[in-house]
Amino acid sequence: MKLTSKQENILRMIRELIKSHKENPTGYALHKYLSNLGVGDSIKSVMQVIESLEKKDLIKRDKSHRIYLVENNNYANLESVFSIPLYGLASCGEALAYADDSAEDFLQVSRSLFPGKKKNELFAVKALGDSMDKENINDGDYVIFEKYDGKYLTELEEKIVVAVINGMATIKRFKRVDKNTIALFPNSRNAIHHPIFLDKSDSILIAGVFKKVLPVKYVSI
Repeated sequence: MKLTSKQENILRMIRELIKSHKENPTGYALHKYLSNLGVGDSIKSVMQVIESLEKKDLIKRDKSHRIYLVENNNYANLESVFSIPLYGLASCGEALAYADDSAEDFLQVSRSLFPGKKKNELFAVKALGDSMDKENINDGDYVIFEKYDGKYLTELEEKIVVAVINGMATIKRFKRVDKNTIALFPNSRNAIHHPIFLDKSDSILIAGVFKKVLPVKYVSI
């Protein structure tokens, strides 16, 4: 049985919600759960997917509109795979790509790729540009980051990060130049790219620390 990417994601979220909350959600509860994860789908869009899954006999709803999973051998239950949010494009050149705060989609990844990590600790962005190609991060690749909420920038020395500067996201290697200056360095075969230099007082958010790149050449188009 072939499902769209959105149908697969919603079905997986239903499964995870039932497993974690030990109860069957309504469509409205599912929409709230997705919203809390940063998914910007409207309630109408979520309901349309629920109706599609119901027609495919993968879920059913009772008189109270609670959702139940239907055991169906035509659809595999991949417990070894989880969904992590995908947040649009992040530039590997200058800080040019807009950093949206709501996930545009989900990426399905094996738990074995990230041992010891929970799905809410990770997120993905799609790389744009070639300023990090010496790190094997190429244009169009999916790059997985661990969320960073630390207070001390010294923890980031020499690490590849995704930084948000004035609402724009960029992937670079973090380095401290002196006590007042930090820099985000490219690592590219293309000499056109230059570091971004910032004062410690500048508005900069380190959103995540690099974990793994999933090359786009392995992705079916």
